Amino acid sequence: MTIAEALGTRTAPSVPTWRTDLAIGMAAALLAVLFHAVSGFPSLVSFNGDNDNLMRLAEVRDLIGGQGWFDLHQYRMGPAGGFLMHWSRLVDAPIAALILLGEALSGDRATGETAALVLWPALLFGAALFFILRSARRLGGAPAVLPAVVVGGAALHFISIFAPGAIDHHNVQLVLTLAVIAALAGPAPGLRGGAVAGASAAAMLAVGMETAPYVAAGGLTAATLFLAGGADGRRVAAGFGAAFAGAATLAFAATVDPAAWGVPACDAYSVAQFAVAMVSGGGLAAASVLPGPSATPVRRLAALALIGVAAGGLAVVFFPHCLADPYAGLDPRLQKYWLAAITEAQSLASVLSAAPAMAVSYYATPVLAALVLAAGLRRPDGRRREAVIVLVFLGAALAVSVWQVRGAMFSIPIAAIALAAWIGRRRALAAASPSPHNVLLMAVAWVASINVASTAAAERLLPVSTATAMATPAGRAKACHRATDYDRLAALPAGGVLAISNLGAPILRYTAHRVLAGPYHRNVDGNLLALRAFLESEPSARAVVREEGLSYVALCAGNDETATFAAWAPDGFLAALKEGDVPAWLEPLPGNDGSALAIYRVVAAD
Repeated sequence: MTIAEALGTRTAPSVPTWRTDLAIGMAAALLAVLFHAVSGFPSLVSFNGDNDNLMRLAEVRDLIGGQGWFDLHQYRMGPAGGFLMHWSRLVDAPIAALILLGEALSGDRATGETAALVLWPALLFGAALFFILRSARRLGGAPAVLPAVVVGGAALHFISIFAPGAIDHHNVQLVLTLAVIAALAGPAPGLRGGAVAGASAAAMLAVGMETAPYVAAGGLTAATLFLAGGADGRRVAAGFGAAFAGAATLAFAATVDPAAWGVPACDAYSVAQFAVAMVSGGGLAAASVLPGPSATPVRRLAALALIGVAAGGLAVVFFPHCLADPYAGLDPRLQKYWLAAITEAQSLASVLSAAPAMAVSYYATPVLAALVLAAGLRRPDGRRREAVIVLVFLGAALAVSVWQVRGAMFSIPIAAIALAAWIGRRRALAAASPSPHNVLLMAVAWVASINVASTAAAERLLPVSTATAMATPAGRAKACHRATDYDRLAALPAGGVLAISNLGAPILRYTAHRVLAGPYHRNVDGNLLALRAFLESEPSARAVVREEGLSYVALCAGNDETATFAAWAPDGFLAALKEGDVPAWLEPLPGNDGSALAIYRVVAAD
């Protein structure tokens, strides 16, 4: 066997159909579910501090319970009246449908919820692996398929956004990003591939603003194909632009309250994003189909420049505040006491300083993949177009992760595409010439590409995060991450609860109470009231409880937020309560001893 035969030729498309890859992806998803089932579904028993999944379920429950489609208020969090959330009903709707279907089949709402909590992330896992497979086939041929399953599956498992109970929007956004890559990197993507990419890009923008860099990467790729000339490039750009504008219009009509059509929002899909999508998408589609703008390279460049000026000018003139740092306007106290403590919001420099092992976990395989892709561009047998497309998206994800580590949720799975192709090439070379040297290089490629391997090595050789103890079973048992920790609180008559922000979403998920604090940047007033109560003296806490009509104070002494607050304000109310100094206006409830969550009833705050 020659190396060319082992790698496959460029003219031969992937012989297995998309149905085969879809079947592989869904089979892998089933195996993942079985793995979690054998383990006792630990992510359903303990949410491990992931508040967003719990908040999403609370939001879906509100929708099922009759809250309006356009009404995104979370009425049980914050001061009286709640606050307006920034999430999308596009994610709520399918989860609600699965819950109602499960209830209809089982006759029990709780069973329907459990089924949805398992089925939704599993379906998304299968879809994500399907798109990784499609892209890996294009980049590395048939030898990349097995590595794509192994490395891609391991990457998706490592980032923990597809585990049972993971119903937050990040997994949806990742699937849509991978769909854009697969559509653009497909064989002669043409109008249909461009349309799939454009619609997926618009959908991920409608779901959340975090994916704006990947939407931009998709648009840049389509524009570059248009600029390069050729009928296929124009068809890709036309499909992308038309579908992007069209899907953006549908999403705007479906998810934005008509009463708010003229109200821009920077952190949620609104007229600001819709207007830019219409100008950029519609402009690209028009330039691609009209003979004048697409006739020559100079005209194509001029057309793209005009579209860029129009879209950019629209943003600068009408929505300039949306071009600033999204957290610049956040209250300084929340920036210091809340935002600075969120792990996924930390920069690469912060992670390197505080936890070098974590930096290796999040950045090793994406950086390796970028180097592999760059090196591949120099090979005459390299699939340059596909490699460039993957590299553009990987570069965007790496740039995001340098700013905030949350970008690793995208860079690690995208890296799996390039690493699978790299392993596939090493496999083909070893098959064609099975020398010890080639076999050793193939083994090195396998080990280096699996994120778990670099993570394990880093944790042995480098300092780990100060929160590592929280990841142990003993640490989780004290951190109030288990559903059963809230049983006693759930049994009490509904009322308002003063608790740290880490407990806000689980209290909504597991009880009927309302809370002041929650880890959401729009809950400014509620979070500031909680900070005032916990960091200031006991009289301030009593005043907050009285003013807000709260019925309970909940203390989780083993949660890292409690420890952080106590360290920041050793003379504050929370630090004193943690040390057992209970004021007369609070009554400790039976069962506090030995319980991770201590509950105090307000008896006289006046």
